[in-house]
Amino acid sequence: MQALNQSAVGPEGASMLPVTVIGSVLMVLALLVGLPGNIFIIWSILARARRRSVTALLILNLAVADGSIMVLTPFFMVYLAYRNWLFGKVMCKLTYYLVCANMYASILLITLMSLYRLLVVVWPQRAVALTSRRCILWMLVGLWMLVFVLSLPPFIFRTVTEDIKGFKNMCHTNHTHPRYTVQQYATETVVGFLLPYAVIVCSYVGILRKIRRTRFKRHIRTEKLILAIIITFGLFWLPYHVVNVLQIAAALVPEMSTFKERLDNSRIITSSLIFISSSVNPILYTFIGKSYIRREGLAFMARLFETTGRDYSGQSCRNGPDKQQKVNLAGMEGEMEQDGGPERRESLSTTTPTGDVHVHVNLPANGKRM
Repeated sequence: MQALNQSAVGPEGASMLPVTVIGSVLMVLALLVGLPGNIFIIWSILARARRRSVTALLILNLAVADGSIMVLTPFFMVYLAYRNWLFGKVMCKLTYYLVCANMYASILLITLMSLYRLLVVVWPQRAVALTSRRCILWMLVGLWMLVFVLSLPPFIFRTVTEDIKGFKNMCHTNHTHPRYTVQQYATETVVGFLLPYAVIVCSYVGILRKIRRTRFKRHIRTEKLILAIIITFGLFWLPYHVVNVLQIAAALVPEMSTFKERLDNSRIITSSLIFISSSVNPILYTFIGKSYIRREGLAFMARLFETTGRDYSGQSCRNGPDKQQKVNLAGMEGEMEQDGGPERRESLSTTTPTGDVHVHVNLPANGKRM
């Protein structure tokens, strides 16, 4: 990734001052909101949630990815303030490697959420076998391994050099050939944005078509939560990938080489938006789960994640298909939430003598079956 690598001085530095100030303000806001917010999400799922569904596990991994990039924010704030990389070559490579890993982890986790919702809503019988807890954990291991491999270019191409006046250090991408520029930025944009978003859009087209054909015409809390995550991620990352496309064009067309410096300058703002993207999810969760705050207090986030995951995530791959289908039908009904919040629903749980199957039967407050 190519970002925040400015070391301008003199008149050029003065012209960059507004951009630097805007970038610094965005990063401060991201740090103040994102770090405690993502820590609170992790604590809510690990310490307060009574059941960790598939959706909750994916949100937990997303919070870990966002929280890790929040820890790196002070490095970039210092870089912006002094326009001088003070932390050495190893940290230059490592910090940008982790930022790139956050990008891939976030979009792939969101894509996995969308595919999971598609299975649950459209093919519930298949979802039982494919999305048990054990299977999801293996999927997450594979996802993180893929993330760490895709994020290698910044670790390879990032380096620290002095500016032309020899006063300050720059942590920047050093592509020795234009084809490396094309390969890195094309991979980021295609694999880290376009392809996953195409899968997400197709998934939700299928979900919405299925919902319209069923009797569940009310709002579904889980779909609302995941759609909010998808939309905000796209809005904050789109400018970065637009600059990627322009940078590819500049590498391929020599006449656009003079345009490259302006693109580098724009990275300050687009990269700051990346940090904002990692800080807004806790705000989204709070807004969507506001109906739980009065009754649950600090545990409201845990209750929100429990209602988004009344599924069969506790089942193992070895359960029989008949037993799994019964659990799935109960879970599917349990995930359908009315807009009025938890006060309008009651939930009962029964367990088989083996302790394997948990069936959730959701009833209205008056006790009549839906």
